Amino acid sequence: MNSLLQGLSSCPSFIRWLEEFTAQYKAEQNQPSEQQYLSLTLLHLLRALSCQEVTEDDVLDASCLLEVLRIYRWQISTFEEQDAHELFHVLTSSLEDERDRQPRVTHLFDVHSLEQPEITQKQISCRTRGSLPPMSNHWKSQHPFHGRLTSNMVCKHCEHQSPVRYDTFDSLSLSIPAAMWGHPMTLDHCLHHFISSESVKDVVCDNCTKIQAEGTLNGQSIENQKTTFVKQLKLGKLPQCLCIHLQRLSWSNQGTPLKRHEHVQFNEFLIMDIYKYHIPVHKSTQNDLNQKSSEETKPGTRDGISVKPSDAEQTRGTKSLLMNGACSSSLLMSSGTFPLTAFPECSPPVYLYRLMAVVVHHGDMHSGHFVTYRRSPPSSKSPLSVSNQWLWISDDTVRKASLQEVLSSSAYLLFYERVHSRVQHQSLELRPEE
Repeated sequence: MNSLLQGLSSCPSFIRWLEEFTAQYKAEQNQPSEQQYLSLTLLHLLRALSCQEVTEDDVLDASCLLEVLRIYRWQISTFEEQDAHELFHVLTSSLEDERDRQPRVTHLFDVHSLEQPEITQKQISCRTRGSLPPMSNHWKSQHPFHGRLTSNMVCKHCEHQSPVRYDTFDSLSLSIPAAMWGHPMTLDHCLHHFISSESVKDVVCDNCTKIQAEGTLNGQSIENQKTTFVKQLKLGKLPQCLCIHLQRLSWSNQGTPLKRHEHVQFNEFLIMDIYKYHIPVHKSTQNDLNQKSSEETKPGTRDGISVKPSDAEQTRGTKSLLMNGACSSSLLMSSGTFPLTAFPECSPPVYLYRLMAVVVHHGDMHSGHFVTYRRSPPSSKSPLSVSNQWLWISDDTVRKASLQEVLSSSAYLLFYERVHSRVQHQSLELRPEE
C-alpha cells in the first residue's frame, strides 16, 4: 500500500482529478468525515506525499486508507502478502463505485428551486435526498487512468470487418514474451506482443453466409459459413495517466508458480502513437484527402495559409517514423533526451508520456517487499514543474536515486503521465538535469 501511494502521488493529474471529484463534498452543508469517503482519504494522503499539504508528523500513517476500504467491504489484512497491482484495481473500482452512487440529475420536482437566484444552495431541500448536490460536471468524469481497448475482427476469406468492440481498462497488464537470444527485452516488445494479431478459427461469418446464399439456386437453405477471423487489440482511448503492469508470474512444467526476474528495458519517455486505434478512412474520403494534399502549395501550408498538422497526420508521420527505424523509441530515449528536431521530416508524437514512478518487487512469488522509485515533489516556487530528481522509497526510508538506477530496475508497475505541453512541438529537446 505504501509503495502504491507513492506511485499515485507522483501523478499530478490524478491528484487534480481527486480535488475536482471531492469538491462536491466541500459544497455540502454538513462536512463529511474522511472515513466515509475513499476519495477524501486518498486525496489527503496523496497531497501530503506530494508536499501540497503540511502534516504535523515526519512519518505519515496510511492506515486510514485500510479502514475506509473495509467500509467499502474490502477485506484487506495487514498480516498477509498482498499484490500492489491488485490493490491499484481495488482503489480505481472503489472510486468508480463512489462516483456512481452520487445522483447524476436533479429530481424534476426540484428543478424550479434551482431557478430562483435568491435561494442559496444550503436552503434548497430535495424531496428525495435532502439538500441538492451541486450540479458539477467535473466529478462525473472518469478518473485519469481510465482508457478503452478496441477489439477488431476481420474475416480472412471475404475481408469483412465485424463491428469494433470497446472494453475499458485501468491498467495495461502486459505479458513478457520469450526473449530472443542476444537481444534485450524492451517495453516496446511487450506492447507489440499485447496488440499482436491472432487467428480465431470456426467463427460464423454473416457476410460469407450471405454471399453463399445469393449464389445458391432454388432457394436452398444455407448453413452458417464458418471461417477464420483475424483478431487484433489496440488502444481506442489512451488515458491521461498510464499504468503499465508487467506480468512476472509464470508456471513451471510441474504447475508451481515462478517469478520472472529478467530486466525489461523502459525509457523516461514513451511514444504510444503506433498502438492507438484509428477509424479506417473510406476509399472515397481517402481520395478526396489525397487530392487536397496534392493541391497544397508546400508542406505546412494550405492555400498559402500556414496550418497546424492534425492529430491523424501527426500520428501517420510518427508511425512511419517508428516503423522505418529512422528514429526508434529506443534511440530517442536511451540517452535521456528527446531531440525532436533531429529528424525535421518526422512529425512530433501526439501521444507522448513521461515516466513518473516505478514500483519494484523484491522476492519470490510467495513473499517479498515492494519499493518505489518516484520523482521528487515539485518545489513550492514552481508547483507546476516536473522535478528531475528521483527518490527511492521503502516505507519510511527515503534516499536520492539517479535516473540510470531507475531505468535499470526490474519494474513491476510503471506510472506514466501524458505530456500535453507545447514544448514537444516547439522545443529543441526535453533534457533532464544531469
